Amino acid sequence: MSAMPIAHPGTGDCPTPLDQARAGLDSCVHCGFCLPACPTYLALEDENDSPRGRLVLMRAAVEGTITLDDPDVSTHLSRCLGCRACESACPSGVPYGHLLEKARETLAASRPLPLQARLILWVFARAALLRVALWFGRLARDTGIAGLLAKLPGSLGFPFAMLASTARPETLPWTPRTESTGARVATLDGCVMEGLFTGVNRATERVLAANGYAVCGTPGQQCCGALHVHAGDAATARDLARANIAAFEATGAEFIAVNSAGCGAMMKDYGHLLADDPAWRERAIAVSARVRDVSELLADAGPRPGAPLTRRITYDAPCHLEHAQKVTAPPLQMLAAIPSLEHVPLTDRDQCCGSAGIFNLIEPDVSQRVLAAKLAQISATGAPVVATGNPGCLMHIGAGLLLGGSGVTARHPVELLDESYARLER
Repeated sequence: MSAMPIAHPGTGDCPTPLDQARAGLDSCVHCGFCLPACPTYLALEDENDSPRGRLVLMRAAVEGTITLDDPDVSTHLSRCLGCRACESACPSGVPYGHLLEKARETLAASRPLPLQARLILWVFARAALLRVALWFGRLARDTGIAGLLAKLPGSLGFPFAMLASTARPETLPWTPRTESTGARVATLDGCVMEGLFTGVNRATERVLAANGYAVCGTPGQQCCGALHVHAGDAATARDLARANIAAFEATGAEFIAVNSAGCGAMMKDYGHLLADDPAWRERAIAVSARVRDVSELLADAGPRPGAPLTRRITYDAPCHLEHAQKVTAPPLQMLAAIPSLEHVPLTDRDQCCGSAGIFNLIEPDVSQRVLAAKLAQISATGAPVVATGNPGCLMHIGAGLLLGGSGVTARHPVELLDESYARLER
């Protein structure tokens, strides 16, 4: 059965989420400044796979000149990474990220997501089940099974390479000796961060404490909802947001520290996500105003210098830190607090690596094309370490480096600062 054309608000029919966001569509002047900023346009060289082309498709859907069952609609909107680099390049301020979310939410009402995507989102919305899944993931990683399966050809092996890349060398914990005289900070554990990058979370807590923050946990927190809203499952994202708002309100913390760029961008957007919910709107806005990337908190505190690390690194900016949150300088200030650390600038550091949540699992071909350019740029720096502050980026880039046999490793900037502080304290 063919899908019906999207109703236009003026027809008297019930408006869709995309209809309601039409004002954002009207702000596009089709100048084309977004084209060189778009990784899928650069990889595929198709105007339909550019922000401008996708906005044309969205407008056609709103005006009813194209139907939801037209393959061009789902194909080209599904290929978008949602990196929001086009927003940074746009002189007209088109809210592309929100428009993409509304378009995918509208599409999801008549065209179900692929089974793989639905399964992943279903698991992420159920904390107990997700903990079990991530436990098996750690088991596969730590026993070497993931590394063996990473050798499977193409898209079969890549997810296992991502898992294998999360392995970290054994490190001894240390205790910060600095008094907690600063603000009280609650931490978002994050699904993948706590499940596969547990050491990074503990490093985050130590580094914040070393800079004077009083760190507290947050019982009852859930997945942030980013994967769901990006895929068009806004209803589940709202449920998860409400749970997190209640959990973080209960901490009484002045700030909420997030070490995952995608999660931070989502939590800072809770006010927009729940704008139509009168019972939660103001609470969402208040919680969003307290969210900070860990690098923002550390930059505000100094950060305190550590012990020297004689190492060459390059920094890749996570899209949802650089473009969605507009946080650019703080991660570099973190790294600058490490004496003797040599930072080699990365060409196109603000370009997406191709991870984009679960994009690399459901659109592997496009994702790999985008990753290839990023790996070449990392290789050109000659740095043995690439630092980036998002789990998806760490795993995606890490898998590419692992399969390429380059010997380069991907690390969170907090890991490097934590190592520097540990040497100082010991």
